[in-house]
Amino acid sequence: MRTETISDKSKFAIVESYKAARSNIMFSLSADDDKIFAVTSYSKGEGKSTVSANLAISFSKMDKRVLLLDCDLRRPNIHNIFKVENIAGLSNVIGKMVDFEDVVQRNVLPNLDILPSGTIPPNPSELLCSSRFVDLIKRLNDEYDYIIFDTPPIGVVADALLLKDLVAGFVVVLRERSTTHGDVQNIIDSMKLADADILGFVKVGCESAKKRSRRGYYYYQYY
Repeated sequence: MRTETISDKSKFAIVESYKAARSNIMFSLSADDDKIFAVTSYSKGEGKSTVSANLAISFSKMDKRVLLLDCDLRRPNIHNIFKVENIAGLSNVIGKMVDFEDVVQRNVLPNLDILPSGTIPPNPSELLCSSRFVDLIKRLNDEYDYIIFDTPPIGVVADALLLKDLVAGFVVVLRERSTTHGDVQNIIDSMKLADADILGFVKVGCESAKKRSRRGYYYYQYY
């Protein structure tokens, strides 16, 4: 699967699609004056980490302070996308092994900080449910304009939905010819059962505008 972060050299359609997604997410967040949201998918390999990364980049281009957290403590990938070290990170901060300031990657891009996952723990769900994690997010909320969680697929583990009380809602990534209608229905049912909000869907892996759609490689749909 291709992993590509947006830059000044990216195709216009891709950049504009992320701008559209960003605008719609901002409207959704402004309804409750919130600024924290999570990105997830149904299955692994659908591109959620790439979407998380590109949304973080897109938000940072507005001259807003953005923090991207890799909350996938089972199969982390944010450090690979941005090519930063992952010797220690979120799991180590929650476990009180290091301080946030010791492991946050400052200004990976202008206005964008990244906290990688850190050491893969034996108890990821317990760490994400811990009061220490809640306290960390409350403190960081004062430092950043937007905080984005890259979370595990909800069809694989329950970790993402454990964070529902910390976020305004979830952006769900769907992959063309991978995510099924049944997967989408399962996502909606799981969100309803957990009383979690869906901010929208980002569909990836579409063919070019000339072949299939005028929406480009990525498009955002409000739910």
